[in-house]
Amino acid sequence: MTNASSKKRTDSASRVIKASPHNIYKAFVDPEALVSWLPPKGMKGHILEFDARTGGAYRMSLTYLETSHSTQGKTSEHTDVVKGKFLELTPEERIVQIVEFQSDDPAFAGEMIMTWTLAAVPEGTTVTIVCENVPEGIRKEDHDVGLRSSLENLADYIE
Repeated sequence: MTNASSKKRTDSASRVIKASPHNIYKAFVDPEALVSWLPPKGMKGHILEFDARTGGAYRMSLTYLETSHSTQGKTSEHTDVVKGKFLELTPEERIVQIVEFQSDDPAFAGEMIMTWTLAAVPEGTTVTIVCENVPEGIRKEDHDVGLRSSLENLADYIE
């Protein structure tokens, strides 16, 4: 018998962005662009390492802008450090990556698979994020807000 709490969660979000798949893809593989839109509202990003190629890796820190925030950082009280590896980079179509949070808390351990798909539509591009194997320490409500916030930031950055 499988314990329901041991099952890994999948979260997703989607939004139409008024830009071409080409321009959106470029915003993923340019570290300066990525760090400007990916951090959810209330956080600032800093690229520590970035190699945008299949098999390449990146490290990024995400720091809360305010000292009083509802969610504690995963790496320290105010910071998340994330490392990722690009499993697939298909220009204008798809980005697949493994993401791991640097944390001493086992609730944030494990490799989360993030798949971003870009699909051209008459209004621009539907951008969909699917996160598989979400660490149990990330509350679904917080993750949903964060995913929607990143999509909104991407739209603000590129439209």
